[in-house]
Amino acid sequence: MVLGSASLAVTTLVCNPGAYAADDGPAVTIKTLPRRPLEKPKTTALRLDVNLVLIPVLVTDLYDRPVRGLTKDSFRVFEGNAEQTVTQFFSQDSPISIGLVFDASNSMNPKIEETRHAVTEFLRNSTPGDEFFLLKFSDRPEWVNGFTTDIAQIEESVDGIRPAGWTALFDAIYLGIHQMKHAAHTRKVLLILSDGGDNNSRYTLSELLSRAVEADTLIYTICLFQDPQSSEEVGGPDLLANVAQKTGGITFFVKDREMNGLGEVMGTIGVTLHNQYVLGYYPPENGPAGKYRKIKVQLLLPKGMPEMHIYARTGYYAPER
Repeated sequence: MVLGSASLAVTTLVCNPGAYAADDGPAVTIKTLPRRPLEKPKTTALRLDVNLVLIPVLVTDLYDRPVRGLTKDSFRVFEGNAEQTVTQFFSQDSPISIGLVFDASNSMNPKIEETRHAVTEFLRNSTPGDEFFLLKFSDRPEWVNGFTTDIAQIEESVDGIRPAGWTALFDAIYLGIHQMKHAAHTRKVLLILSDGGDNNSRYTLSELLSRAVEADTLIYTICLFQDPQSSEEVGGPDLLANVAQKTGGITFFVKDREMNGLGEVMGTIGVTLHNQYVLGYYPPENGPAGKYRKIKVQLLLPKGMPEMHIYARTGYYAPER
């Protein structure tokens, strides 16, 4: 599903299926999210090994607010047509490895100030323990900061970005995915801010999509869609939505000349990233090694519950034996 300029998700829908009563309607309440405390994050109890398939899952209500309070029994996972046993389930707000991929091409000139401010707000509302890298791109991708938990360092670097040159978007995303091999956390996200045009990459879109599907990384994209007549932006929305969808991520559109709403979108993403579920299962041993395997996650809710949306990756590449 592709979202428009979403409103800031300052509330979370909390579901309690066990307390559901058919005559009274679904037992749901709305709770305001407190500001994240500056404390050392708790360690997770998620057991990992090389064979475990991990699936980050986002569930939202009709207002695009993350749904919390679901249990392992709320989900079914299929590989191909066979249902799999979910052996690991995790919903704690744990730190994330986040890669910021920042469009610094010439077409970003009229959007740069608002984009810088939005990234700063996003960083300042992150969870303690989150780590970030910053990769900018114009004629080619260029590393600005490797992984760090020092958000002030990232903020300073973002302030120094000056737009110029062409747009090597595909190369930048490809490089960002590769960098995630060095991430400290299990949950990995690429956040791409761009108008979506590409006119200077070595990699093709087909090659990029193949790499994105292989990677254990969610891709969130923000399409800064300011001028529908611009050659840079004409194919941007579909391109960015395609890249995000392949990994179970989401695309947000900001369709405004003044970039109004960008800060709200960044706030929504910040809340969303820290309100996901992670499902883990061991794949069938008789499955094809080194091949792409399709997976599907289904959401099970009691009859009468409000409609909800689910976002999850649709497949993975099994390792070679």
